[in-house]
Amino acid sequence: MHVTIDGFGGNPAELANEALVRDLLDRYPGEIGMTKISEPHVFEYHGEKADDWGVSGFVLIAESHIAIHTFPEHGQVWVDIFSCKGFDATPAIDRIVDAFGLESTRVHTLERGLEYPHDVDASIPLNRRERREVTPVG
Repeated sequence: MHVTIDGFGGNPAELANEALVRDLLDRYPGEIGMTKISEPHVFEYHGEKADDWGVSGFVLIAESHIAIHTFPEHGQVWVDIFSCKGFDATPAIDRIVDAFGLESTRVHTLERGLEYPHDVDASIPLNRRERREVTPVG
């Protein structure tokens, strides 16, 4: 699954808090059933415009990665949870809403691996078809 969370109306102090983002990325994978395999990498960024700044961070997980990008001057945050393993998105979203005091969100979910069913019996016809497609004739 790939869940993207666009958060609006967040608390500017929390969105600007590098330690909060680092702590969240450190604990969040375990809270949503993922396996953290690196320490969080978190940076404060300042662009050319005065309001073009924020905190960005990511953590590698065995299942893929989680990234957070905040925009304190705008009260916004963008979060990507990219996982080869399915998970319950609702508590994952709620955790981000609570962490940054968001008033609203726009969430998108992209199912991954749909073309490869997790059920072995269901995957056999697909695997056979793929083998025929890639096996040279002759």
